[in-house]
Amino acid sequence: MPVFDLITMGRIGVDLYPLRTGVRLAEADTFGKFLGGSPANVAVAAARLGRRTALISKTGADPFGAYLRAQLGEFGVDTRWLGEDPDHPTPLTFCEIFPPDDFPLYFYRLPKAPDLEIRADELDLDAVRGARILWMTGTGLSEEPSRTATLAALEARAKAGTTVFDLDWRPMLWREDPAKHYAAALSLATVAVGNAQECEVATGESDPRAAARALLAAGVELAVVKRGPDGVLAVRRDGTSAEAAPVPVEVVNGLGAGDAFGGALCHGLLAGWDLPRILRYANAAGAIVASRLACSSAMPFAAEIEETLTCR
Repeated sequence: MPVFDLITMGRIGVDLYPLRTGVRLAEADTFGKFLGGSPANVAVAAARLGRRTALISKTGADPFGAYLRAQLGEFGVDTRWLGEDPDHPTPLTFCEIFPPDDFPLYFYRLPKAPDLEIRADELDLDAVRGARILWMTGTGLSEEPSRTATLAALEARAKAGTTVFDLDWRPMLWREDPAKHYAAALSLATVAVGNAQECEVATGESDPRAAARALLAAGVELAVVKRGPDGVLAVRRDGTSAEAAPVPVEVVNGLGAGDAFGGALCHGLLAGWDLPRILRYANAAGAIVASRLACSSAMPFAAEIEETLTCR
């Protein structure tokens, strides 16, 4: 069994984006098809930076599922834990693209997404424990049996290595108050990543520094609070903190920027960089993807990120 730098767990699906920006779905007539789902994209982003990555998830047993498996393989993401669910179709997500900051999403995950059918007894817990980083998301907590499986993976880690909780708040995918489930995951994770709205859902705090303190109090060792046009803040339990300004770009589609940020964040943590360098690097990765239409195929290589940082 190889030791993976990063194993991500949770949502995967097909993204269908209009090839013309500034049009409503009712008016769009041509679409691009891309691999989507935040954990899948984070695995792709880290793989682009030379990391050995794998995804724990499920697709439908259908042509879209076959497409996603092939795409992950092409991007260098290990698919040994990508299962097939014969009872539920592979999800689709449509978006409308109105740069610079309006990107409505339309999730087609009914009657249920296969990635919410991940079961605890199917997990390879030795691999989960052995990964240098495990990345899980709030969506994985939204429904059973995925919720129990996600918490089982966190418990198996026992805070060894780095365990990242991407708060990933998608209100349309929840049927109940997420507070207690977020609290359970935060108590088992070592890193939390989220924007102001996600932090407020998880902790009741939206002010960046107050949110960071609340995340640390909930159990993590590092809180990363994304502040949109104001950049990003990171605070460690020992009081060390850093901030980084955003990298200015002409935004085409902001939807994949957070996933690129996540993959680059993992890369920097694995490399042992200091917080300021990690944040600058991750911001640059996110900016590059925001300047492109796609998400997964837009994830940058290391040379592109270094060039972006050099040109600032």
